[in-house]
Amino acid sequence: MAPQPKVVVTSPRSEMARIVAESLEIDAAAAGNQRVVINAALLRPNTLLHDGHAWKRLPPERILSETRSAIRRARRADFLVHGSWHLAGAYEAGLEVADTLVPYIEAALSAERLVLESHVPSCVVRLAYLYGPETRDLAAYRRAFRLSRPYWAGPDDARQRFIHSHDAARALLLAARQEAAGRVLTAHDNQPVSFSGFMDHFAHLVGNPLPLHLPVQLRPFTYWLIAAEHMEMVRLPTAQIPPGRRPRGFHPVYVSYRSGLRDVVDALNRS
Repeated sequence: MAPQPKVVVTSPRSEMARIVAESLEIDAAAAGNQRVVINAALLRPNTLLHDGHAWKRLPPERILSETRSAIRRARRADFLVHGSWHLAGAYEAGLEVADTLVPYIEAALSAERLVLESHVPSCVVRLAYLYGPETRDLAAYRRAFRLSRPYWAGPDDARQRFIHSHDAARALLLAARQEAAGRVLTAHDNQPVSFSGFMDHFAHLVGNPLPLHLPVQLRPFTYWLIAAEHMEMVRLPTAQIPPGRRPRGFHPVYVSYRSGLRDVVDALNRS
């Protein structure tokens, strides 16, 4: 019988799971020596780059079913790391959450409780909004910006928390190594920025000095293209969610969106 891998990542075809797997190929001991399950199944919509449509593929009932599946897979593991969203802390921070986002945040909090109350030693890692060179949506934005197409930017004063996907993978693996059972950890970079500031900077890097924003007045006519969830996410100032405890030893390599997006553009230019 073939030996079982020490680290199992759920949703193995997802972008985040592939990055974690690549990190383990570079350093097989990155997650320690225990048998670990890392649940990456809920991370696909944890980004501001898909115009909200990824939520349709992860409705609240699936958030819970994917979490239960991860717990079952971890029955014979030593530890379970549950990847969650920094956004899930919006209630705790007293932020006003739009009705369209409430079912998702409530499901995410329920999923965290399922994990922490399960028989498997476990922790939660809440990740800020993800981006990275593997993000297909950023490649699509590059094409759109080169054609001078406008995008839904949201308010300039609603600052968000972001994290480069490679830093996010490191945070998950460090949490696995730490085995901080029962804890809710967080990981993000060191420079909050609004979605418009984030994307305008990306536009500048790909050669568009004057990126266009869709006017707010067009909101009722854009729902077929941009989901209501996205419009509300860019309005929610996740930078006001207090930073929690980080996985031990975690310090972002890409300390700001500027250095992270520079890495993305360099990678896209090489591809």
